[in-house]
This record gives sequence, structure tokens and C-alpha cells, in this order.
Amino acid sequence: MRKIGLILAFALLSAFGLKAQTYTPTAENLAARKVFNNDRFGLFIHWGPFSILGQGEWVMNNLNIQVNNYKRLMTFFDPVYFDADQWVKMAKDAGMKYITLITRHHDGFSMWDTKYSDFNIMNTPYGKDVVKQIADACHKEGIQLFLYYSLLDWGREDYPHETGRTGQGTGRKGHGDYASYLKFMENQLTELLTHYGKIAGIWFDGYWDQTPPEGAADRTPRIDWHLDEIYSLIHRLQPQCLIGNNHHLTPFPGEDFQMFEKDLPGENKSGLNFQKSDQALPLETCETMNNSWGFNITDTSYKSFPTLIHYLVNAAGRNANFLLNVGPMPNGRIQQEFVDTLKEIGKWMRENGSTIYETRGNIIAPQKWGVITAKDHFLFVHILQLPAGSSFIFLPNLKEKIVKAITFKDHTPVRFKQISEGVFIYLDGVKKSPPDTIIELEQ
Repeated sequence: MRKIGLILAFALLSAFGLKAQTYTPTAENLAARKVFNNDRFGLFIHWGPFSILGQGEWVMNNLNIQVNNYKRLMTFFDPVYFDADQWVKMAKDAGMKYITLITRHHDGFSMWDTKYSDFNIMNTPYGKDVVKQIADACHKEGIQLFLYYSLLDWGREDYPHETGRTGQGTGRKGHGDYASYLKFMENQLTELLTHYGKIAGIWFDGYWDQTPPEGAADRTPRIDWHLDEIYSLIHRLQPQCLIGNNHHLTPFPGEDFQMFEKDLPGENKSGLNFQKSDQALPLETCETMNNSWGFNITDTSYKSFPTLIHYLVNAAGRNANFLLNVGPMPNGRIQQEFVDTLKEIGKWMRENGSTIYETRGNIIAPQKWGVITAKDHFLFVHILQLPAGSSFIFLPNLKEKIVKAITFKDHTPVRFKQISEGVFIYLDGVKKSPPDTIIELEQ
């Protein structure tokens, strides 16, 4: 029976595009995971020639734009106001510890000086390497840099588009050749990992293009992605470099963190995240500031400052990072609505960041009123929403003795009562401080 089980396990790995392998992360990689797990807050940047059309990063697919027509965007992509130092400073002032930059999205446009595709930033009127500028600014400011890289491509003939779920209306006539496409991706990844200094991680997307939709009983991919080969290349070039893959599945061997798209771990409001969180790996949830990833000129559904603080706190309380997205305009500027909100978040983080950075979550299950984060022998009770008329909250299953309770903001003593089932925190006399009233407990 054991032999049969092993055979089935190996077959399953192969079915999901991974050859059976044993992945042992290096000491550098484990140290990088710890740093990443402490960061808690990062900036996602979706930017490219798709921004010109002002309809989000999926515009090529959504409007079925032919490849030859879409590539015309390259001839007038000229972000004259782009300032990498300004972008990185904005992220740092917002309290963000890392940046995840789109290097190549599903449209196939490369934002760096690549030798392996003519469809790149150097052949635009702008003609400057965006990845290099961001990398230089991040290294100077001590901000970690993650690079987003799409596994799918709506324009290349050698991508196996015949079996893909997207990009079917872009006019490709050739037949996919995955061996050729794999070599192309490996060449580009080698460039990214050898020309731009230390890279904190690679953020893959697009695996789902070759699987049945999320929620299907069987999401076996229609091609063998050779992820083992891709992942081994990355870990060989930069052993500390973390790998994440937005496939909406349980992490595969070789992956160093798990991501949840537009969802907190354990929730599935987006309909994309049926997988369970792997608590052995760092976790990350990514979200937009309106409803779009790339610049969308008609999307004014801006999330409020309190909403985003709640998202950040709820992520930390579930032991996850929060990766918050901006979609810069085609001229290289980030719209003022995003800038203003990030300034507000930065002010809040300067005052309360110690209850978020380097903390651990899942101390208790998320409650209707909020969550708890922990660091050393302190617990931070984040009261995000208190039912009207409530004079106390209950923290179930806290066994370790609490010796002191104070408000985090002004250190006012807070009454509490500990019983075998948990801890009562009494809120009479506690000054509320929206969007998050924080009670500090000492153990």
C-alpha cells in the first residue's frame, strides 16, 4: 500500500506540472523568508503600455486586440514624468518594506533592457530601463524588490495558446512550442536575476491559464510547465530569492511563500482562493486601491483609508503580509487619490506600526470585533468594529497569564478578567481611536 501511495504522489506532482523533487531551502532562503514574514506591508505596481488605454492591464484580452495592433502602443509609450526615486520614497513613507514590480505582464511587454524580445521598454520613445531605475532606487532606500513575471503571453506564437483560457482573440496563427517558450522565459529570468542586484523574490502569475477554472474538482494543467526547472534556475542564481506563484492552488515544492489574490487567507470572497493556507510558509494577500490593477480612467471606486487599514490589520492577524497595488498613469505619475491615501496610511503606520511589523498572527481565530497580533511577550488586540452598546470583548482560548492591559495609544490602564476559557477586556473608559482601537496585553 505504501508503494502504491508513493506512485500516486509522484503521478500527482507530474500532473500539476512539477516533476517529483525534494526541495530543501538554503539557509539564506530561510533567513529571507523570516525577513519577508516580518515586513507585513508592500507596494504592488501594475504598469506598462496597457496603461495608455486606461482600461486596466487585461485590455488586450478583454477587447480582443490583435497582436500587431497592440504592439503599436510601444511606439508612443513615453512616461516622461516617471521618477523611480519618488515612487520608492512614496512607498517607504507609507510604511512599506518591499515593492513588487511588474516586469512582464500577460501582454508580453518587457519593462527592462532584454535581449530576448523586441517588445520592450528600450524600443519606446522613453527608451530607458524601468526595472533598473526601480532596482537602483530600492537598493538605495533599503526597500526589498520582488519582480512579477507572467508565465503566459497573449502575443508570442510559441506560447501554448491553443490550450489557454485567455488571449484567444489576439490573432495568433502559429502553433505553440513550449520548449521554445520555456527557453525564452529562462533567458529572461536569468537577465532579471543577474543584472539588477539582489532580488528578494519572483512573483509568478498566469499558471491558471492552462487549468480548468478555480473551484473545479480537477485543476490539472494542460501542459507541463517544468516548474522544477524554472524554480531550480532561480534558486541557483540567487539562493535567497523567494518564489511565489499565483496559481490559486496549494503551494508546490520549490515555492517559498503563498499568495492569496484579493482575499484574506481562509476567505474566498473573490472566488479565486479555494486553497488552504500553508502555515509553514510566509503568506501574502494582494489587493487594489480601487477595483483595478492597471490604470483605469473610469474606476473611481477608491477604497477608504479605514478600509485599507482594516485590510492590513486583518492580514497581519492572520499571519500574512499585505501587498497593496497602485496602477500608475501612462505619463509616469501615480494618481493623487492613491498618493493621498498612502500618506494617511504612512502616518498611521508611524504611530502603530510596531503592532504590525515583526508580529505573528493566528493567536486566536479572527473575531467579529477584530484580530490579535503578537510580538515577544506582548499581544496587540486590534478592535476594528465593535457592536453598538458593547462594553467588553472576549478573547477565547488565551491560556497564558495576562499581567497587564493598557491602551496602546496613551497607555491608559484597561480592566480585564482572565478565566480558563479566555480573557474579558472591559471597554468602559477606553477612548476609541478609529479605525483601530489597540489594547496592549503583557504576558
